[in-house]
Amino acid sequence: MIDFINRTSSLYLITVFIWGSTFYAIKFQLGPVAVEISLIYRFLLASVILFVFCLLKKRNLRFNLSEHFFIFLQGLFLFSANYLVVYWATDMLITGVIALIFSTVILMNMINGAIFLRQSVSLRVILGSLTGVAGIAAVFWSEIAGMQNNDSTWLGLCLCLLATFSASVGNILSARNQKYDLPVVQTNAWGMAYGSLIMAVYALSQGSTISYDLSLSYSLSLLYLSIFGSVFAFGSYLTLIGRIGANKSAYSAVLYPVIALSISTLLEDYRWTLAAICGFGLVLLGNFLVLKSPAKVK
Repeated sequence: MIDFINRTSSLYLITVFIWGSTFYAIKFQLGPVAVEISLIYRFLLASVILFVFCLLKKRNLRFNLSEHFFIFLQGLFLFSANYLVVYWATDMLITGVIALIFSTVILMNMINGAIFLRQSVSLRVILGSLTGVAGIAAVFWSEIAGMQNNDSTWLGLCLCLLATFSASVGNILSARNQKYDLPVVQTNAWGMAYGSLIMAVYALSQGSTISYDLSLSYSLSLLYLSIFGSVFAFGSYLTLIGRIGANKSAYSAVLYPVIALSISTLLEDYRWTLAAICGFGLVLLGNFLVLKSPAKVK
């Protein structure tokens, strides 16, 4: 039991800290290279790494047509569509609003899990999730309060909700695939390959120019996002879904914006307000409520 707890905690911390740091790394991907092209590079490289790992470890990479169909869907919703749409929303919304909306993936996972996987949800997890979302709202309150009310903002909000829903569907698909004993590493290898292929088809349909930014910052951030942000973080997160469920795992979406702000404090001179500090406290309280084991009945 102790080993299980320790490993589960490690998976959770890896997910939170790596994805919290990717906010900073993504900034170096936004430039002369089209977003869809950068996403192709990211997930294709991650896929190749995972395929090589599987071949070296002699892990089975063969799946039947039905299994490939669900892996393809996971690639569509989790490794391509949600990223592309949230990048679109980034041009229309400020960071705080995006972080707040994306934190609602917890609630979406609860609803989708109940509908598609017949998963029950405890009142404690619901309260913890709402507390966490409220905490994110407090952390980014100054940005949210200054949000402009125009057509571009509303379009951005809709796109961000769509991206969040896509991510939630991807989470549920991963939970479904693990329920049918499809291993995380191999499904990620194929899923990321499918994701990069989907992005390639989209890029061709848009006439996107295939280019590469030769700057060191672009290459290093791409490597970080591929190896750590995709291979390790997604491997940890999706394994976590199989262990503790999509509802509890999704709470990482509330925690990693706070990690991102902590990095900004060190590297970008971010100043914490009283509202942000109180919000951080709510996020931690929500985390405790969501992940706390229920009391045993004696």
